[in-house]
Amino acid sequence: MVTVRTAPDLQAKLGILSADAQYDLSCACSCATGDPRRRGLDNRWLYPVTLQNGGRSLMFKTLVSNACANDCKYCPLRAGHDSTPRCSLAPEEIVRAFLPYWRSGQVVGLFLTSGVCGTPDVAMERMLAAAEILRRRERFRGILHLKIIPGASDAAIQRALALASGVSLNIETAGAERFAQLTARKDYLQSVIAPLKRIAALTAKGAPYERVKTSTQFVVGAADETDREIVRYVGGLYGRLGLRGIYFSAYQRGLGDPSLPGENSSATNAELLAREHRLYQTDYLLRKYGFGADEIGFDGAGNLPLDVDPKEFWARRHPERFPVDVNRADKAELLRVPGLGPLTVKRILAARKSGGRLGGFESVGLRGARARKAAAWTTF
Repeated sequence: MVTVRTAPDLQAKLGILSADAQYDLSCACSCATGDPRRRGLDNRWLYPVTLQNGGRSLMFKTLVSNACANDCKYCPLRAGHDSTPRCSLAPEEIVRAFLPYWRSGQVVGLFLTSGVCGTPDVAMERMLAAAEILRRRERFRGILHLKIIPGASDAAIQRALALASGVSLNIETAGAERFAQLTARKDYLQSVIAPLKRIAALTAKGAPYERVKTSTQFVVGAADETDREIVRYVGGLYGRLGLRGIYFSAYQRGLGDPSLPGENSSATNAELLAREHRLYQTDYLLRKYGFGADEIGFDGAGNLPLDVDPKEFWARRHPERFPVDVNRADKAELLRVPGLGPLTVKRILAARKSGGRLGGFESVGLRGARARKAAAWTTF
């Protein structure tokens, strides 16, 4: 008896490809608490996205293809791992699937990523073709995030920057030695670092594509890198390449090759997620609080402590900087106080400028646990 397999239709392909897109976070999409993805019409997954004004909306997000020639050991879509049905979307199918969501106001934009079906530029071509249809024929002016495939040519990168409002290329881990633990087919310097530098040059201040937001992602815990290594690279990526955002994805044990260090780690899933959270907090200290990468504290193993946030850990190691006088300290000093964030500091400075002397945090809207934490490190 001969078994005949029929090719999946568009709805079935969307169900497969949009679900597989969950592993890529580099567009401010996240699945933090309780998996806030939503299943839309025709099996399409919609993902939360943080907007520039701090608000939240939904992004239509899908792989163009989940067929891949690469051997990334952490990825369930890697070559030779056939637990997932393989399929691809044509450019017109992508457009046809996305536009109803956009026109009805259910999403703010589109995120396209892809496995490497063929060469990097072949994989890029389908994404770019769909982007060109949307921008030129359909006059789509919303958010369009395009994944840059490692090893993509300069020409493909430039086309993506001309079409996209945001692009990302995932660095995955900290350095060539760790990268070699994850893949044998991709070259760290040529496939990842060189394109990231090219993107940085084209999106720098005064460059042709300055408007395009750039980001990258680390898979945390797949290799046996320490948080110290990751933070050092994060500092360099912000300082030298001008990235707008860096994302961290805790490695999901059971999806990767058994030889991966992450598959043999003793860390629990809860600890891996806590580690991811501490890295995000550290990233925020670097971007919003004026910390340098060399100021972040680590435990004896070179990792961020899981039982205390990185800002308070720094404060405990620098008792000479405290207590901070809320009525006299400058912005930089206030931002170092555990419990105080940029908005509260802004309110404190505004209240002082208006001539009033603060007697507590309630007058600037800070209450509860955060106010109690800040009180332990301040005076009035």
